[in-house]
Amino acid sequence: MVRRHSHGVEDAMIYGERALLRDNAYSCTDSCLRSSARDYRWRAWARLCLCLCWHGLSTSLSQDATEKQTHLHWFYTATGGNTGWAMSLSCGEMDSTYDYSFFSVIIELTDAGHEHHEDIIGLLFRYIQLLQESGVLKWIFDELVAICEMGFHYKDKVPPINYVMDIAANMQLFPSKDWIVQSTLPTKFVPSTIQKMLNELSPHNVRIFWESKTFEGITDLVEPWYGTKYSVQKITPSTIQVWTEKAPKEELHLPIPNMFIATDLTIKQVSDKVRYPSLLRKSPFSKLWYKPDTMFFTPKAYVKIEFNCPLSSQSPEAAVLTDIFTRLLIDYLNEYAYYAQVAGLNYNIIDTASGFQVILFGYNHKMRILLETVIDKIKHFDVRADRFSVIKEQVKKEHDNFKFRELYKQAMYHCSLLLDEKSWPWNEKVEVLPHLEVEHLASFVEHMLSRTFLECFFAGNIEPLEAEAMLQHVEDVLFLDSQPICKPLFPSQHFTNRIVKLEKGIKYYFPISCLNPSDENSALLHYIQVHRDDIKLNAKLLLFALIAKQPTFHQLRSVEQLGYITVLVQRNDSGVLGLQFIIQSTAKDPSQLDARVEAFLKMFESKLYEMTESEFKSNVNALIEMKQEKHKNLWEESSFYWREMVDGTLKFDRRESEVAALKDLTKEELIDFFNDYIKVDSKKRRTLSVQVYGAKHLAEYESVISEQNQSQSFRVEDVCTFRRSRPLYASFRGGHGLVKL
Repeated sequence: MVRRHSHGVEDAMIYGERALLRDNAYSCTDSCLRSSARDYRWRAWARLCLCLCWHGLSTSLSQDATEKQTHLHWFYTATGGNTGWAMSLSCGEMDSTYDYSFFSVIIELTDAGHEHHEDIIGLLFRYIQLLQESGVLKWIFDELVAICEMGFHYKDKVPPINYVMDIAANMQLFPSKDWIVQSTLPTKFVPSTIQKMLNELSPHNVRIFWESKTFEGITDLVEPWYGTKYSVQKITPSTIQVWTEKAPKEELHLPIPNMFIATDLTIKQVSDKVRYPSLLRKSPFSKLWYKPDTMFFTPKAYVKIEFNCPLSSQSPEAAVLTDIFTRLLIDYLNEYAYYAQVAGLNYNIIDTASGFQVILFGYNHKMRILLETVIDKIKHFDVRADRFSVIKEQVKKEHDNFKFRELYKQAMYHCSLLLDEKSWPWNEKVEVLPHLEVEHLASFVEHMLSRTFLECFFAGNIEPLEAEAMLQHVEDVLFLDSQPICKPLFPSQHFTNRIVKLEKGIKYYFPISCLNPSDENSALLHYIQVHRDDIKLNAKLLLFALIAKQPTFHQLRSVEQLGYITVLVQRNDSGVLGLQFIIQSTAKDPSQLDARVEAFLKMFESKLYEMTESEFKSNVNALIEMKQEKHKNLWEESSFYWREMVDGTLKFDRRESEVAALKDLTKEELIDFFNDYIKVDSKKRRTLSVQVYGAKHLAEYESVISEQNQSQSFRVEDVCTFRRSRPLYASFRGGHGLVKL
């Protein structure tokens, strides 16, 4: 496709089209550059400066609340405000060697953007021209210096294996004195080098990849490994120049100084050692959990606010509208998003079963400014028709692409759907989405927020009075304003987590055909429901899972070769715990996979009895060591405690309690646990087998659904009917008055 030499690429003006299976469209432009590995002390900074400039101009359009961070105001404004062209953008140095690398810009397009692909490429090169003509700005470099010095000195701990891999990679490129620092910290500012690199981004040195489902049937080449269909054609610099000239004549601009860069990195003093979160404040509007940083001592904080809105999930329409609402909130906040994230202050807004969450994490100095900005957007939320259309299109594509998920993920989805009392089926959301319009969302948001309760957790380098003041501001804006948009919940409205309780001694199975007719894989999820959260039973379940994990993989994956994906993991549904075997396979259909799981458990029973006391103690000690491993950073610690809050279990000393239970556990007690809850023929055993049949096993699927229920087995034919017919476990969550100050 290209001819490469030691410095770059010859004849690189290539235009490629590729047909996609999923309903998405992407544009990717690559420019070949001299690698930053040679002059890493400033070449990497040139790329960072360029990334900042590119993202700096893009401050209004983002895609969603996923890991991708996306900001492209220029595509939005370039359309005259009538519609959006892109849903996400990312850029950076990729595919690098010691000699050369590619600087890539990857854009996820809307349907409208797909139709304006040439305009988008033209706008991209217009902005590159603006960068080249503006010269190298020292203040951008200085901002990056400040940000990256903070990032280096206050870097969170990572898993040791990741750290070792990073250092090993650095050893291949950098002298020994820079193995740890490598190109993270700058040493000098070299404008000429940055300008030279900017000048390399030209129509003479670019590859453009355009990927879309619409190309299916019109491509003329097939790559030999995966059978991907594509086409390749040459383009000339003059062609790109034509695109640039005819692109919308919107005024593009450079970034502005970053208001979110922290300048106060003082570590707050903690009067006494606090091991666990405490309930700092409770009102009719909110509940505030608080834990100061007593372990990591970094100038960072973690804030999570869950908006419990019972009207957000009362119907499939409500669930879809809540999803669109959270995505639009992020979209509207993008004028601040990039600057905050570059400054090490991250945030997210996601929809949940009970409403939606606002999450902030990073340097605490400017966190209140960001929180107040988010709350103000919620308070004054309005629905812009053009942005609504873009987000609605994105949600539709995600729902349409559900059928292309890996089969084991579909099995996991169906298992959750069967067990969770309040979840809405995917197909119902797909059915209602086309009928939802701007006016529906506008009236719904007002209705949804009318009854709200805030569950909050503030942790890290933040003082109690500061946390209370931040929450008080939220209450003042939403609940206590002269025109409040929120009122407190009635006692009957507080959210509960109710999970379906499977019947003892009955084997439930749910066969379903795969939605993707070209996927030959099938998948099984064999779920064993064990107990409602209990420390002693937790210890036994965790130990059994640890002991059985490796033998499961060895027997089902290595010996029987059932499928590449073969795992045994613990499952926790809002405090209801169990085990799940997950297998994805083309070798056998799901009912056969299910039989092999039960055969393995029968075989493993004898190994459990034959286990020596020494082997038992060794496994117990290994699990204790895992439990006693300290949290690596504030995010990990806070996420652990938040799970206790959102489930309602509130066992903040869970790890210590389970360690104590493990120390008292005997082999005989573990065997009794197995015989009661796991053993195939146990009268106490509760099981659910989710069976997703792929294209290769459709005949077996037809056979299974035509069979009559066997003794002690029950085929689930309809999800909603099944959920309505089963009792539910009590909810740990939902008692507003259960926790006392």
